[in-house]
Formats: sequence, structure tokens, C-alpha cells
Amino acid sequence: MGLLGPCWVRWHCVQKSAPQEMPEKWARAGAPPSWSRKKPSWGTEEERRARANDREYNEKFQYASNCIKTSKYNILTFLPVNLFEQFQEVANTYFLFLLILQLIPQISSLSWFTTIVPLVLVLTITAVKDATDDYFRHKSDNQVNNRQSQVLINGILQQEQWMNVCVGDIIKLENNQFVAADLLLLSSSEPHGLCYIETAELDGETNMKVRQAIPVTSELGDISKLAKFDGEVICEPPNNKLDKFSGTLYWKENKFPLSNQNMLLRGCVLRNTEWCFGLVIFAGPDTKLMQNSGRTKFKRTSIDRLMNTLVLWIFGFLVCMGVILAIGNAIWEYEVGMRFQVYLPWDEAVDSAFFSGFLSFWSYIIILNTVVPISLYVSVEVIRLGHSYFINWDKKMFCMKKRTPAEARTTTLNEELGQVEYIFSDKTGTLTQNIMVFSKCSINGRSYGDVFDVLEHRAELGELPQRPEPVDFSFNPLADKKFLFWDHTLLEAVKMGDPYIHEFFRLLSLCHTVMSEEKNEGELYYKAQSPDEGALVTAARNFGFVFRSRTPKTITVHEMGTAITYQLLAILDFNNIRKRMSVIVRNPEGKIRLYCKGADTILLDRLHHSTQELLNTTIDHLNEYSGEGLRTLVLAYKDLDEEYYEEWADRRLQASLAQDSWEDRLASVYEEIESDMMLLGATAIEDKLQQGVPETIALLTLANIKIWVLTGDKQETAVNIGYSCKMLTDDMSEVFVVTGHTVLEVREELRKAREKMMDPSRSVGNGFAYHEKTSVLEAVAGEYALVINGHSLAHALEADMELEFLETACACKAVICCRVTPLQKAQVVELVKKYKKAVTLAIGDGANDVSMIKTAHIGVGISGQEGIQAVLASDYSFSQFKFLQRLLLVHGRWSYLRMCKFLCYFFYKNFAFTMVHFWFGFFCGFSAQTVYDQYFITLYNIVYTSLPVLAMGVFDQDVPEQRSMEHPKLYEPGQLNLLFNKREFFICIAQGIYTSVLMFFIPYGVFAEATRDDGTQLADYQSFAVTVATSLVIVVSVQIGLDTGYWTAINHFFIWGSLAVYFAILFAMHSNGLFDMFPNQFRFVGNAQNTLAQPAVWLTIALTTVICIMPVVAFRFLKLNLKPDLSDTVRYTQLVRKKQKAQHRCMRRVGRTGSRRSGYAFSHQEGFGELIMSGKNMRLSSLALSSFTTRSSSSWIESLRRKKSDSASSPSGGADKPLKG
Repeated sequence: MGLLGPCWVRWHCVQKSAPQEMPEKWARAGAPPSWSRKKPSWGTEEERRARANDREYNEKFQYASNCIKTSKYNILTFLPVNLFEQFQEVANTYFLFLLILQLIPQISSLSWFTTIVPLVLVLTITAVKDATDDYFRHKSDNQVNNRQSQVLINGILQQEQWMNVCVGDIIKLENNQFVAADLLLLSSSEPHGLCYIETAELDGETNMKVRQAIPVTSELGDISKLAKFDGEVICEPPNNKLDKFSGTLYWKENKFPLSNQNMLLRGCVLRNTEWCFGLVIFAGPDTKLMQNSGRTKFKRTSIDRLMNTLVLWIFGFLVCMGVILAIGNAIWEYEVGMRFQVYLPWDEAVDSAFFSGFLSFWSYIIILNTVVPISLYVSVEVIRLGHSYFINWDKKMFCMKKRTPAEARTTTLNEELGQVEYIFSDKTGTLTQNIMVFSKCSINGRSYGDVFDVLEHRAELGELPQRPEPVDFSFNPLADKKFLFWDHTLLEAVKMGDPYIHEFFRLLSLCHTVMSEEKNEGELYYKAQSPDEGALVTAARNFGFVFRSRTPKTITVHEMGTAITYQLLAILDFNNIRKRMSVIVRNPEGKIRLYCKGADTILLDRLHHSTQELLNTTIDHLNEYSGEGLRTLVLAYKDLDEEYYEEWADRRLQASLAQDSWEDRLASVYEEIESDMMLLGATAIEDKLQQGVPETIALLTLANIKIWVLTGDKQETAVNIGYSCKMLTDDMSEVFVVTGHTVLEVREELRKAREKMMDPSRSVGNGFAYHEKTSVLEAVAGEYALVINGHSLAHALEADMELEFLETACACKAVICCRVTPLQKAQVVELVKKYKKAVTLAIGDGANDVSMIKTAHIGVGISGQEGIQAVLASDYSFSQFKFLQRLLLVHGRWSYLRMCKFLCYFFYKNFAFTMVHFWFGFFCGFSAQTVYDQYFITLYNIVYTSLPVLAMGVFDQDVPEQRSMEHPKLYEPGQLNLLFNKREFFICIAQGIYTSVLMFFIPYGVFAEATRDDGTQLADYQSFAVTVATSLVIVVSVQIGLDTGYWTAINHFFIWGSLAVYFAILFAMHSNGLFDMFPNQFRFVGNAQNTLAQPAVWLTIALTTVICIMPVVAFRFLKLNLKPDLSDTVRYTQLVRKKQKAQHRCMRRVGRTGSRRSGYAFSHQEGFGELIMSGKNMRLSSLALSSFTTRSSSSWIESLRRKKSDSASSPSGGADKPLKG
């Protein structure tokens, strides 16, 4: 019994104390107590009841089916629902209203086709895009719902689709299959009902986890027994807590407690287990995976939201103009029009000047509606589509290794990529590759693992002119050929028989919970619960200490070719409090020794005082390793005499059998024996970051983007990665760690953190220039970081504390949230969205990141090792984190710049076009007569001015992509929303109104006195219309030429081609040919030719163009010389250095030195050692274990990191000091 773990012991104690018979009333009813027979109230569920093999009983509760639905439409609902959604757009409703007005002949002066054609086109394009998106959602849903599962029905295993699985069904799973629903594990092919699962889709961790059936059902491996199983489970209702489950199984007049260790959750994958059976408890949307998924939210950019507001303002402005002109019409008709009734009689429906003004109001609403033409929305969609294709086609975001391109999965969010202020990132698989490499070690005061150049100076692999040869392990036939190590002196010391080094690797080969299997002679496959352990055991294996096999009571190790079997006496298991694990073994000579490995912060205090000198040297090595961002462990041992061990083993047994506080008692017993140990050395493991992560984070930080890491991993692991990727540095003033378990503790820790941040700020004085919306805390002196655990975060996110947490976190340069659930990730993102009003981006690679990805303004999925759930839920996807810098700093910034320039120009040209009608109204009796003919009005936005602005919106650049990366400060205008806001909008319409005034009154004044060549009067309506229209097209074409910052052949073709098309159509419409075909439509034959043949007309057009454009040129010239922005300076520098080749400076990797050292950073789970000792996980079958391969380490360079100055640097300063990578 002493060899069994405490959990196993306690299980049997519980069973012995449980009642053997149910009360008579329970037995009579054949069900659990009546208190649990609560029926779920409408819309809620108080408890879940599921009876095995009884669909009729379970159907009474109307539980959700196992069918998953993420699509929005079906064939019947698509048209009405989609149209309803589209008409929620203010603009679409506005154009529908105008269309209805144009169908009324008394008020319409324009044909209805000028509105209905573009409106139907926009609605159709949007509907097709939405239908396509939903088709792929349907396709994904069908793929999942139609997966096959083996369900026990009427005593026979039958193939059923996942969608047809019901609560209460018994399912058979086989190796490498996904779990179809949330199951209670009943039995498995492994001894004692054990099975192994991978939970990457749930929590992002790729290491194996173990689950166990309760003993009473673990023997139900036979289908005939399972068919007779009629147990009933009563448990908690559906919820999103991945790590908790509480329920009771009632069967055979007994009740058995259930916990999370008995559950297999949907999204998990069965590994290294031939088969298992499970009872469906939660299905479909009730599963914990789907409960954590969050709702699919319709995402819109800030520019979209601003556009809705501006459309309402413009409509209000339109109404005001209509009212002014309507009043003018009523007055004119009353004062003047009454005298012309004989010649210009009113329509039959018009009986007064007031009613004439009323009709005129609606007529002018139709005429002036072109201030916001529907072509604006068509153009916006085309530009966004073009930006999306640029992302998809970007070869620099294509991963050759995985053959995976970047993909824009939405076309509506591109410009918001240029406005991101907060990035929320997962850790495992997003920042890291989740590959552990044994990098360095310290043994008996000497460090191993460094490489040296020809002058015997220590160097990095990447800095050497020629890559050195790795250590040759050919002497060892059992060595892992994929393991690489570069320090030959360590192997030489092993071969020379150094006792300390032998003991070091002996410890690594014994102190672990790794399982080994040998498929063929000499082919070892290690199955490690954490990649850290796999790396350490593999290192020992290659250096001649090969862990070969184990039983519940023995471990066999081949030491330098000799097989030695150690008796395993006890495993002192790891947990998050102890942060260490130990084994007690007896060697063949009968000597008992304790081997221990753990976090340096814990283990160094438990060493014998005689090791002080060695300890000081080892601490120096630990500081060096942690300075390089490596994950460190300290190794120690202790010799035990037989008598002491027997006494201690007895006390351990008593502690494990205690009915109360047994965990504390056991910890105390462990604490006693793990003391006065002898130091052996330390290990340093590199958790390999993805390539380019530190450089990317440094660059994004310089762009004033704050990065928060939200991970389900442990604190030590997350902090280590924070240091590795340079989010955390020893240059920081302080790293605050919040670990409180109660509301009061968390509040106090946050308060202390704020006080520490404020103290230096007060001492600085008044040296800060505060933004009016920035809290004082956000302008603190120094750099701080915040690390908070999941249980503390749960309190921090409560309504009465969330603002305190947010204020503290936003004052920090880096924030790391550990052990967070998928829902907590989404809550943190939502908190920042709610109060900071900043654009957020979430990036992750696992199903546990889906909720966060959906909640953020922009979701990015990494197509990595953890399935495709994150990619399917994302707006953008690619294969490596480093591509994020290009997505934001190049594509995002360009998209924002292009969209803003497009909108500014579009509003300008349409106000210039439309306001001419307003001024003309004062000279035409407010009769709603148009200046231009209706064909020009129809073609102006569709033909004459559409393509040039599209070319600018798709292709324009202010600086090349290389300069965008070198000057991350160029990104800040998007964050501050400087390029298109309400102020810029009013400037644009003011310029448009100014242009319209000149466009009307200059030709009007000239035509009042001008004559033709033959002396006749030049002034007539048609000649005036041609002159104004020609002036307008030329002025807006010159203006877009000034606005274009990056000229391509397409820009030239569209701008000058549009001018040519205008003149071609103009002459065609006034030609004899069209008059002969349509005499009622094209009456003014030869008008354009005659008008444009007059020098006075061309002088008028030239004068109008110059006066319209000169103020713009003058303003931009003065601004460029007196107050240039950073992009102006970068462009100027680019011109000056155009013929010079860019000089790139390699960035040297700078080691971080300091006292902070990594903790016991295992992705480890408590209780695994107990299973080994009990023998429950020793296999009876020959099922192959997956191999853990250690890949070669590749060096990486650290990006040049600069501290941001408290006050913004001048543009010229930013240009002179580019960041080069």
C-alpha cells in the first residue's frame, strides 16, 4: 500500500465509507434522491441528468443535440435576413429612400435608373460575398457534424454521424480520434481504466494528459456489459470551466463521486490508447469547448462607424440646403412666378407657392443626393478587396516550410490593421514552437554548452563564420540522432568517468515520469508528459545514461552500455506549490538515494551548508543562463539510510490516509526529506521561440503597440518566454506579480503596484506632457511589467475591480496573464475594448484562442500545430508570428492611408460636383433645374472620376515598404486616427464647397459679358453646362494627381484615360449620329464642339483650374517646408539617398544578466508520479508510443531595442535614426 499514491488510497477510503444500499424510497423509484429531480426552468438548466442507454428517458429533458451550427443563413432565410442586415447600414436605407422619391414624377427631375442600378449592384455584390462566406461556414459545419463515431445502440456498435449522437449514448473512441462530445470515461484498453489525451484544442498545451475511469466502471470493457449499464449521472449544468467538473454516478444502489479527471472533453484527441468507452454528458453547444467559443460578432471598422455618423450629418446638411432652396422657391413663386402663369403654368397638383416650395424641397433632395453617392460604397468594397489580395499574394508572408500563404479571410477590416494599439497573444505555438532543446548545463561548478571561436572567445552559433561540428554520439547505439550539442568537452568528461557528471546524468535518467517503449531493438520512443522532461531524458540518453524501461517498482537505465536496474521506492510528485519533484531509489548495491530537480528559487534553500562555494558558482551560471532566456532547473541528491527511510515511508503512508488536510500533511512529510541535499548542478533548456519573435515584438513596441500575453500555461513558463522574447527585461524598474487568492489580496497587490509606479513619477516633477485623455498613471516614469495568474484575474475582472486592474495594466509596458481560461482571454480583450476605445488584435493558434479572436476587433489565426479552429475563426491567418509586423506596419498602414486619402478625395470631389446645383438654384428661380445634363450626373461617379480614385485607393504609398519597417513611428497616425476624422472631413467638404463656388461663379461672371468669335453672345445654358462640367473634370483630375503619392502606369492610364473618355463621350453625345438615332434625348447637336472651340471658354477653364488648385499647392508647399511630418522627412531622405545602397547592420544578441531566474517551468501535471508508482499506466498492449524528438537548436539574433522617449521625437530625428533589421 505504501507504494500507491495518495489519490488512489483516498479513492478506496471513500468507497469503503460510502453506503452500500440506497434507502428504500430510492430503490423503489430506481433513481437518485428526489431533491435532484429538478426540471430545468425555461432558458436555464439547474442540473444535468443523463441515464446510460436510455434515449427515451433523456429526450424528456430536451437537451441540445450534438449538431454544431456556426452558419448564419439557410436557403429560406438568406434573402430576408441578408437584406435586413444590409438595410441596417444607414447609407443603404438612405438610397432606398431616395429611390422611392425618384419614382414620384411630380418631384423627380432625374430618372429612377440613376439610383436603382447602383443600389441593386451594391446589394448584390454584398449578398454574394455574404453567401460565399456562409457557404464555407456550412461546409465546415457539415464536415464536423458528419464525422463518424461508434455508438452503442441496442447492444450493437453502430456507425453514427456526430450530429446524431445524443446525451446518454455510450461511444467507443479509438486511438487518434477526436472526442465527439463531453464524455464520462467508463473504461479503456489500458489497465485501471486509464487513457491519454491531447488537449491542444482546449488549452493550447500539446503535452499528454491522463484521464481515468472510476474503478466501478473500469472493468466494463465488454460490449455486453456496457449494453446492460444503466447508471445515471447527475452533475452540474453546462458551463465553460475547463478544469472543473462536479457530479455523481448512481448505479447498483451506490453513488460514486465524479471529477474532471474522469471526463473527456470535446476537442480532445485520444492518444496512445487503443480504445475507450465514454458516456455522453454534454453535447453540441452545451460542451465546454463550445461554451468557451463565444458568439460570432459582426466586426466593423472605426471608419465604418464614422461613415455612418457622417452620412447622417450629410443628410442633415442636405435637408438644410433643401429647406433653404424650398423657401427660396416659395418666395420666388409668390413674388415673381405668379406673373408668368400664362407662360409657365403650375402643374395641376400645385395650387400655391407654398406647395410649390414643398415639392421643390423633395426635388432638391434628389438632385443634391450625390454628396454621398452609392458609388462610394462600391468603391470602398473594391479597394478593400484589392488590399486583401495584396495580403494573400505577399510572398514575404509565405511560409516555405509549411507551404502556407497569408490569407485575408475577411475584406472589411483591412484599414483597421493600421490602427492597432493592443495586441493580445497566446504563447504556446504562437510565440514559441513548443520545442524544447537541452542547451547548456552547469555541473560541479563548470558550465558546458558554449561554443568558441578560433581565439577561444565565447560566441554564438550564428556569429561564427563556419558552423562547428556537433558532438559525435556514434559511440552510443541508443543515442537519438536528432539531438544536437556543440560542446565536445562534456562528452569527453563523460568518457573519462567524471563521477559528478555521471551522477548528473544518472539523476536526469531516473528523476522523471517519462514512459519508454522499444518498438524494435535499439529504437527507443519516449512519451513525456511535458516537453521539458523529454528534452532532459533525451540529453541523458545521448550522453550514455539511457532510460530504457520502467515498472511500478523499478527503473532500468543503461549506463555507458551497462544495464542497471534501480528499485523505485517513491516518487515525490511535482505540483505548482512545491515546484520540484523527487524520486527515491535503491541501487544494486543496496544504497538508498533521493534525487531531486526543481526551480532554483525553491531548491537552493534546501541545500546543505557545505555546498556554499559550489552554490555561488552555480548561481552565477544560472544568472547567465536566465540572461539568455533559458529555462533552468537545479539538480540535487541526498543519501538516506535504511532506518530513516523506513520511518519516513511509514509517516508518508499515514499522511496519505488522513481524512482531513491530507495534502498539507503529505507536503510536510515531503518537505522534511527534501532538505540538506547536495548540489549537483543545473540544466538550461531553450523553449524555442518562433523565428523573428523578439525582433517583431521590439518593432511593434516601437510602433507604440502594447503586447499582452494571455496563456493557459503556468506562470514560470510564461515569464520565461517573456524574457526570451524581450517583452520582459532586467532594465525594467519592476515586474509586478499578482497571485492573490481573494478579492482583498488582489486589490491590495494592484494598489501597491500603482503606488510603486506613481512614486518615481512624483519625484520627476512636471516633466511630462499629458494627453488630455491619458490618465496620470499612464505617464509613469520607468518601465514596468505585470504578471497575473488566472485565479487572481478572475477577481480582477469583477465589476468593482476591473477599472483598477485595467489602469494598472495599461500603465505597464508588458502584461502577462497566466493560467487563464479561454473565456477569461475574451473578457480581458473586452475590458480593453470597453474602456480604452482602442483597436485590439488577438492572435492565437488553438481552439482555446477562438473566443479571444472573435472578441477582438481583429482576429489573427496561426496555422500551427494545434488544429485549425483558430484559423477558421480568424479574420487573417498566416503560419508565423513574425509576419504580424508586416501585416500591421506595411499592409495595415498602407490600407489605412489609402482608405483615408480615398475618402477625403471622394467627399471633396462630390461636394465640388453637387454644390454647383445649390448656387445655380439662386439663378434659376429655385426650379430644381440641374446645371449638368442627366447623363453627366449619371456618369460622373461611375466613369469620369471612379477609376482614378480607385487606383489611388488600391496602389498609393507614402513611403516604400522597407521604410515602413525601418520607421515604426510612421504607424502612429493610424492609432491617433489623424488621417480621416471629423476635422479632416470638414476640411474636405470646405475645400469642395470652395471649389464649387469658383466652379460656378467664374464661368458665370465670364459668360455674362463674353462673346463668341463672331460677336454673338456666348451665354447659353448648354454652353455654360459644358464649360462647368469640363472645368470640374479637369480640376478633380489635377487634384487627384496632387494627392497621388505613388505613381504607377495604372494611375497614369486611369487619370488621363478618364479625361480622354470624358471628352470622347461629350463629343459623342452632341454628335449628329446620336441625334439621328435618339432625337428626343440628344437635341443639342454640335454644342460641345462649338463651345470648346471658343478661346474664352478654355481661358475660363484654365482660370478656374488655377484658382481652385493654387491654394492647395501653396498650403502643401508651406507645410512641407515649415512643419513636415515623419513621412515627408522619410520621403525626402529616400530621394537624397536614392542612389545609395542601404546599409544593414547585424544586430548582436545581447545577454540579459540579473538575479531573476526561471522557476520550475514544466508544463507538468500533478499526480502523474502516483500513477507510475501504482503501475496503473503500465501497458498490457504493445501499442506504440509517440516519439519525442529533440530538434537541432538554431541561433537567433536579438533585435535592436530602443527605449521610447517620454515626449514624442521630432520627425527629422525619427528619420535620421531608422531602425534597421
